[in-house]
Amino acid sequence: MRAYLRPRTIEEAHEIQRTLKKKVKITSPKKAPHFIAAADAAFSDDFVFAAASLFGYSPLVHMEDAFAREKARFPYIPGLLAFREGHAIISAIGKLTVAPDLLLIDGQGIAHPEGFGIASHIGVILGIPTVGCAKSRLIGEYEEPGPVKGDWTYLYHRDARVGAVVRTRSFVKPLFVSPGHLIDIESFVEIALKCTSGFRIPEPLGAADRLSRKLRNDYSGRSPVLDK
Repeated sequence: MRAYLRPRTIEEAHEIQRTLKKKVKITSPKKAPHFIAAADAAFSDDFVFAAASLFGYSPLVHMEDAFAREKARFPYIPGLLAFREGHAIISAIGKLTVAPDLLLIDGQGIAHPEGFGIASHIGVILGIPTVGCAKSRLIGEYEEPGPVKGDWTYLYHRDARVGAVVRTRSFVKPLFVSPGHLIDIESFVEIALKCTSGFRIPEPLGAADRLSRKLRNDYSGRSPVLDK
């Protein structure tokens, strides 16, 4: 895992992206997930605070949380987010006692300038279906979906479908989702809508976001125990 997340140079990071991109598979899952996990990260000084929240699916029930704290070893560079927070996120996911069938990541999947965002990166490394969920568009063109929850349109980049623009709550801004690995656009749109209730983003991702920010805010300035 470290070899795919700890590059020594920016050029090496791009080379890793090009290599792993070849492993991405966008396909319809054979069955609905039993467990869904979501992961997000927050930063304080040079530390990454990653959180993973696990939910049972259908019905959607919160089961457990896990987290990891690490020193950031890669600078913030647009398009290379996985190298800054991916190691901590995977460490947090690995601490869950139940392995998820599907991962939601705050970021992009194939709707990325290189076709390989953090959701694709983590999905390929872990070998499980993974989706990127973002509040704003990174690339692509789309038609505005209808105003009611459940309305959605495709997101296109260079004439290829790379994601969906989904109205997860009526009369609010849509969510931008893109498959990362081992799932297709249409399958996840259905799942995303079942995972949202009163909020814009899916509940598992909202839980991970709140936990990562709480960990960051509770940080007292003492050196945390670092994952090696």
